[in-house]
Amino acid sequence: MVLLVDDQVLICEAVRRALAGETDLDFHYCTDPLDAIRIAEELKPTVILQDLVMPGMDGLDLVRQYRDRPSTHSVPVIVLSAKDEPAVKSAAFKAGANDYLVKLPDRIELIARIRYHTRAYLDHVQRDAAYAALRESQRQLMQANLELERLTRIDGLTGLGNRRYFDEYMLAEWRRALRNSTPLALLMIDVDNFKLYNDSHGHLAGDEVLRKVADAIQDGVNRSGDLAARFGGEEFVVVLLDTELSGARTVADQIMRRVRAMDIPREGGHVTISMGVASMVPKEGVVPDDLIKAADLALFRAKSGGRDRVEVETAA
Repeated sequence: MVLLVDDQVLICEAVRRALAGETDLDFHYCTDPLDAIRIAEELKPTVILQDLVMPGMDGLDLVRQYRDRPSTHSVPVIVLSAKDEPAVKSAAFKAGANDYLVKLPDRIELIARIRYHTRAYLDHVQRDAAYAALRESQRQLMQANLELERLTRIDGLTGLGNRRYFDEYMLAEWRRALRNSTPLALLMIDVDNFKLYNDSHGHLAGDEVLRKVADAIQDGVNRSGDLAARFGGEEFVVVLLDTELSGARTVADQIMRRVRAMDIPREGGHVTISMGVASMVPKEGVVPDDLIKAADLALFRAKSGGRDRVEVETAA
């Protein structure tokens, strides 16, 4: 696709005749320089033949405009000019021209230059398309990897963090709290008599209970840095950063109220949970399992003391 911009119809006709026998060259011309940009954007030429001296518009200004617009920025521009001075040629190349021919050029040379610049432009377009496709493929791969990484950390049933993620998160936050001498709190949560509920209502109903309890737990954990996770079976765990025992007890009470408010029916009442709460400031010689054991001990007291309650491990 060749576009000639020249105000002289005789020149346009001469170039048309020079290219007439070349079936692979589609020729168009524009005699009004004020329409050149619009026509170039509509035609999408692979080469622009540009006159320098035209009424109402400097040809070099047009070359600069081609280069300033995304649609024509890379399209090759061959300047056709009656001037053969080195200074004029230099100005044309500085403005962004790719080539310079004194008009009217030899037919064979003109066709050769057009084909050369067309091939170079199409190669450029194809490379850009290939690079764009590669970048898009890389972006999609990165998104897929991120999603895969996210899924490896999520419990499929409840949408909370899974046990693997909890173990990694607990260790990382324990080390951070150890460095900063800040408290780390843990809530151990168990759905009361869940096996009996499963046996009575079936596993699908049991799964729905776990999802609802998980939602209540997540809703009760307000800070973005805290983690709610499924510990295993009907057990859940919440990690609270920079939280002392009193603050952890407040969060536990909030979760307890949310579960009670759901009023999930079961034989003799509604579904309840038991919770154990512990908090400690990590120090040398103490490991994350010590905090987990402390919270688990409090959970044991909550269950053995009648369930549907919160117990705090003050010894932690």
